Amino acid sequence: MADPTRHPFLEDLSKHRGAPPTAVVIFGASGDLTARKLIPAVYNLAADNLLPPDFHLVGYGRKEIADAEFRTLAADAIKEFSRRELSDDVWGRIAERTTYVAGGYDDPAAFDRLAEHLARIDEQIGREVQPLFYISTPPSVFEPILLNLGRSGLAQKHLGKPHHAKVIIEKPFGRDLTSALELNRTITSVLEEHQVYRIDHYLGKETVQDLLVQRFANSIFEPLWNRNFIDNVQITVAEEVGVGSRGGYYEQSGALRDMIQNHTMQLVALTAMEPPGSLDAEAIRDEKVKLLRAIQPLDPQHDVARAQYDAGMIAGKPEKGYLQEEGIAEASNTETYAAIRLSINNWRWQGVPFYLRSGKRMARRVTEIAVQFKRPPGTLFAGGGFDLATNTLSFQIQPDEGLSMVLNGKVPGLETRTQPVKMSFRYSTTFGSNTPEAYERLVLDAMIGDGTLFIRGDEAETSWKLYTPLLEAWAEAGRVGMDSYPAGSWGPANADELLDAGGHLWRKP
Repeated sequence: MADPTRHPFLEDLSKHRGAPPTAVVIFGASGDLTARKLIPAVYNLAADNLLPPDFHLVGYGRKEIADAEFRTLAADAIKEFSRRELSDDVWGRIAERTTYVAGGYDDPAAFDRLAEHLARIDEQIGREVQPLFYISTPPSVFEPILLNLGRSGLAQKHLGKPHHAKVIIEKPFGRDLTSALELNRTITSVLEEHQVYRIDHYLGKETVQDLLVQRFANSIFEPLWNRNFIDNVQITVAEEVGVGSRGGYYEQSGALRDMIQNHTMQLVALTAMEPPGSLDAEAIRDEKVKLLRAIQPLDPQHDVARAQYDAGMIAGKPEKGYLQEEGIAEASNTETYAAIRLSINNWRWQGVPFYLRSGKRMARRVTEIAVQFKRPPGTLFAGGGFDLATNTLSFQIQPDEGLSMVLNGKVPGLETRTQPVKMSFRYSTTFGSNTPEAYERLVLDAMIGDGTLFIRGDEAETSWKLYTPLLEAWAEAGRVGMDSYPAGSWGPANADELLDAGGHLWRKP
């Protein structure tokens, strides 16, 4: 007979894929990411009956906040940012198990209090609860948090059991190869690799996950997915917004660190990797690392372009240039746009360029992967009247997730004329608009110990090994080689020249 004191959403183990009783501890509980993404993710998992039995939510931060106040802040975050409206019934089930611990990130005594708090949770429910620590803080405090988790024994809690302690770490994973190696050394000094979940929220997006399905569950694509049929691959991560009030942060980052080294390289790896032996997390991550290691070193003179946005118009509204933004140095050499040409030295991709670009203040917000196939011989449909386009398979990751295929078709009529046509699929129209957010999938996966959609330590290091020499070359060059582009455009002239050398053009998503 079911325990009448237990809520229905805590009963059905099959619905939450077998996650054990879990206490999610959020470091940086009063921060923006927690309010916008993490609290709504927990709430929506509860609404979908996907939380494990005896789920607890524990906030941790420097501010002194009473449990009741933290619950109020969490409810307000759900009202503002959740994809669902706040239900008193659903939230009530979480709220009664939501608590807060105040303390510094470099304060050993505070971590001892946190350990005692989690021990009391174990005692209250009469069983061991899996601790899942989510480090949602600035990277400057990653190290003290990790070291204190180790010193307090929290990192080793239940080690050797399926419900052992786990740690989710937000990006950035370092600023270059040296700092990434140092961070990984700190991590491995207190945790085993299987306990660590380096999060990149792009991997939780439906279309990114769909890449593996499209490639390996459809026999029409895999025979064509190589240098014999594909001409080039273009990956675009474009934003309409500028740096806004984050100028001080962005000056230390730039487009390469902010978007290309992490998000965009994950898209490259999933697009280009070899078929894994299974859907096991390590099999997939092994293939991603192999692919990243096959990428050739970059030539700063010929394989890259960088630029800053100038004043321009977006949606009929004038926007100022990067150098006029608040907190930006007068002679800043921080790029707001970067374009890269990658060459992959393996059998599948030899000779196929991968073009990457990411920028702020561009024509519109869009993230897509476009696979452009080679043109057929032009003998049959040559001459006037035949409007032929390159066959292109594009995966749109945001804002409207889906995929499309550009084909050539005959125009109705008595003459033989052709015209490009597009076949499209959108998640919102096929499956409904209330698609789970990326953080929901990622938090759930970490609870059940599935690392497929997370980044392994050697994966982060391999990506930094590729880009650190470029960052060093740019730092030495200063503003030499820095181009500009008007806000509201698709980028600078030097990025177009990057493709001209291979006889290609940037597509407009």
